[in-house]
Amino acid sequence: MTPAAKKTTAGLFLLFLLLFPKFSPYISVNSAGDNTLLHHLFVLYFFVTSQTLGIIHESGHGVCYILPCPELLMVANGTIFQLLFPAFVGYYYKKRGNRFAALIALFFVGFSLQYTAWYMSTAHEGLHLPASKSFLGVDAMHDFNYLFSYFHLLPYEGFISGLTRLGAYLLMIYAVVAMLVDAFVRDN
Repeated sequence: MTPAAKKTTAGLFLLFLLLFPKFSPYISVNSAGDNTLLHHLFVLYFFVTSQTLGIIHESGHGVCYILPCPELLMVANGTIFQLLFPAFVGYYYKKRGNRFAALIALFFVGFSLQYTAWYMSTAHEGLHLPASKSFLGVDAMHDFNYLFSYFHLLPYEGFISGLTRLGAYLLMIYAVVAMLVDAFVRDN
């Protein structure tokens, strides 16, 4: 990757990170009616990445439809896949000496954790996830209602999702800062 490409990529990730608190649908700040180009670009980027991670999430469940998994593993496997996929991509690039690509993958682990934190925070809404909130557009089981109920953690949903969100932000911030250092300090 050329130094200019690294700088541009790091700048785009920084911009996305800075816009995340304002435009993310997981955060209660109201950005309805915002018709700026930045908002539209954020929504497009957010949609593509969220749908990609959603496909990976559902693939995790799908593995357990093929293999004889216990119900607990089948429910947890969506989130496991969603987090491990970008982590393995990052590991792959790190082992090959491409630190910058590994940092991009690490950012997506944090991005995926943001979604996970939001999903956790809705566990109190019940075991059944209506089609309007389901990635597949059909009624489904709410993974975290099932998991938190199974482990008797439902009363701690807010605390657990808050810690997860904090961890996600820290991971995303670390990845972006490391990308900026890599692009602007190490390449000079």
